[in-house]
Amino acid sequence: MSYTLSYSPLLGPLLADKNVAQLFSAEEDISTILGFEAELANAQEKCGIVPKGVSKAILNAAEILKFDQSEIDGAIARDGVVVPYLVSLLKKAVPSNMAEYVHKSTTSQDAIDTSFMMRAGLALDSVAENLEQIGQQLEVLRKSHGKRALMGRTRMQLALPITVGDRLNSWENNVATTTADISNLDFLLQLSGPVGTYADAKVKELMGKQMGLIAPLRSWQNDRGPMLAIGNACAGLSGALGKIGMDISLMVQNEFAEIKLRGGGGSSAMPHKHNPVKAEVLVSLARYNASLISGLHNAAVHEQERSGAAWTLEWLVMPQMICAAAGSAKLCRELLDSVESIGA
Repeated sequence: MSYTLSYSPLLGPLLADKNVAQLFSAEEDISTILGFEAELANAQEKCGIVPKGVSKAILNAAEILKFDQSEIDGAIARDGVVVPYLVSLLKKAVPSNMAEYVHKSTTSQDAIDTSFMMRAGLALDSVAENLEQIGQQLEVLRKSHGKRALMGRTRMQLALPITVGDRLNSWENNVATTTADISNLDFLLQLSGPVGTYADAKVKELMGKQMGLIAPLRSWQNDRGPMLAIGNACAGLSGALGKIGMDISLMVQNEFAEIKLRGGGGSSAMPHKHNPVKAEVLVSLARYNASLISGLHNAAVHEQERSGAAWTLEWLVMPQMICAAAGSAKLCRELLDSVESIGA
């Protein structure tokens, strides 16, 4: 899975955490798939399933592989996935007596699901770091401004007086909840074979340890609960930070001036304006992920042992959701850093 709008030259700088977006590049996807093939061979060597040296041969081959983009384009259009093309290159690049052991007992979905889980784990580790900083920023704001007066509003109408600390409570609670959700995610190895029946527990255990992934004995090729858990956490994260963005967008209105921010976006027609761009984009990303989560739940309906259609829909949705969540965390941290004062 490597498709993401975060590479748009116009929208990328606004929406994306570029370090996370890079994890979902085609180059990283291919590199991790090749790593999966080497780690599989390594585990199978240790279990006596393939001869010693196969994993080293795959690693050496992966370092010198040359990719022809027109061949990749043709292979994807024909096969729907890049793995058959990569496996054919590896088999040609390793010594001839080892070719039969490349990609042994596995299938394209194992490689692609595992590649995604590896990169999703790294991406959400980065998101978790930003969330930790956001929690610290909110605590600083509470200490500096928490006792100041603020007018509470319900249904966007004047309600009763509150304090800045009261408003911050909801922000902090939402961030704490989504931080826990992200931290409790499981990133799983997929090693289930062509029809989900591969059951060599020792190989799975070794591969999981080698790759830093949980290695379930069951197949999850047609049980997309692990993907849904990641997507739900990303949607929840964007929603929690979107709440902060929405509140700040309203608080910064000239009529209320309940919060003061450094900087702001300029206007092409009205130079006096300082638009709360980061707050607005937090709302946009929250709504974007809220829209995508329904697509992910549609993609969870996998027919029989494996699905092509549902799986392809998943590729379109999952990288976008993670990148949107990462962009939300980065933008929220930057927005809170720009706060100069809240309340009266």
